[in-house]
Amino acid sequence: MPLIGPKKMFEAAYEGQFAIGAFNVNNMEIIQGIMRAASEEKSPVILQVSAGARKYAGQTYIMKLVEAALIEDPTIPVCVHLDHGPSFEMCKDCIDGGFTSVMIDGSSLPYEENIAITKKVVEYAHPRGVWVEAELGKLAGIEEHVQNAEHAFTDPDQAVDFVEKTGCDSLAVAIGTSHGAYKFKGEPNLDFPRLKTICDKLPNYPLVLHGASSVPQEFVELCNKYGGNVGGARGVPEDMLRQAARMGVCKINVDTDIRLGLTASIRQHMVEHPEHFDPRQYLTPAREAVYQMVARKIRDVMGSSGKTALFQ
Repeated sequence: MPLIGPKKMFEAAYEGQFAIGAFNVNNMEIIQGIMRAASEEKSPVILQVSAGARKYAGQTYIMKLVEAALIEDPTIPVCVHLDHGPSFEMCKDCIDGGFTSVMIDGSSLPYEENIAITKKVVEYAHPRGVWVEAELGKLAGIEEHVQNAEHAFTDPDQAVDFVEKTGCDSLAVAIGTSHGAYKFKGEPNLDFPRLKTICDKLPNYPLVLHGASSVPQEFVELCNKYGGNVGGARGVPEDMLRQAARMGVCKINVDTDIRLGLTASIRQHMVEHPEHFDPRQYLTPAREAVYQMVARKIRDVMGSSGKTALFQ
C-alpha cells in the first residue's frame, strides 16, 4: 500500500470513535519500533516529522526509511506528516518531497496572520492532494521551536471562523494538554466541555490533540534509577486521552513518551553493561522499548487495533 493522506483514516476514526496515533520519528530504530507495533496491532499510523527531525536525520533519509517500512509490511495504512511546520517554505518542501500531510503552525501569530499563512499553505497543498492541519490556541510547554509559558484555550466560535476562512482540513485545539514531559503540577484536567462545544459547532470535522504524551511513571522511575533527572514529570492520563478519542479527536500526537522509553532503555543498558560499546547492543533493546510503548498507545489510547481491515 502506498502512502496515503489522513482523510480516510479520520473518516473511519470519527465514525468508529477511535483516534489515529501520530508518532514522531527521528531515526531508523524509532521508525522500526513504530511500524512493528502498527503491523502487529493491525493499526493505521501517522509518522510525524518535525523541523528538528528534518534537520537531524535529513528529509531524504527519513522518506527512504519510510519507503523501506512500506515494503516490509504493505498492509499498514501509513501517512507521513510534517509536525509543527514553522513556515510556508518548509511546508512546501515537504509537500514537494512526498509528504501526504503537513501542519502549518501559526498559533503564535496574531489571529489574522495565522489565517493568512494557513490559507497560503492550503492553496498550495490542496491542488497537490495534500492534507493541511492548522492550530488555534496555545499549548503551554516546550517542543523544539514551539514555546509558550501559559495556555490559551481554543475559542469554539473562533475555531468555526478559522476553519471557514482557511479551508484547513483538521485543527489542533488547546483544551489543557501541554508539550513536553512536565504537563501538570496539580491534578490533570482536560476541558471536555470545551471540546464538546467545538465538536458540536464543527460536526464531523477532525480535531487533533497535541502535547498528549501520558509520561508513564514506570519509565520516569526507570530513567531516574539509571542516572536520569526527570523528576516531577507528569502527563495526560491515558483514560482522558481515550475519552477525547471518542469525542471527535481523530489524531493524537505522541513524542515525549517515545523519547522517554527509548532513553530509559539506553540508560539501563549502559549501567548494566558498561563493557558494551557497539551501538547495536544498546539500540536493539531501545527499539524494543519504542515498539512496546507504541503498541500500548495503539491499544489503550487510540483504540485503533485491528482497524487496518477498514482500508483493505
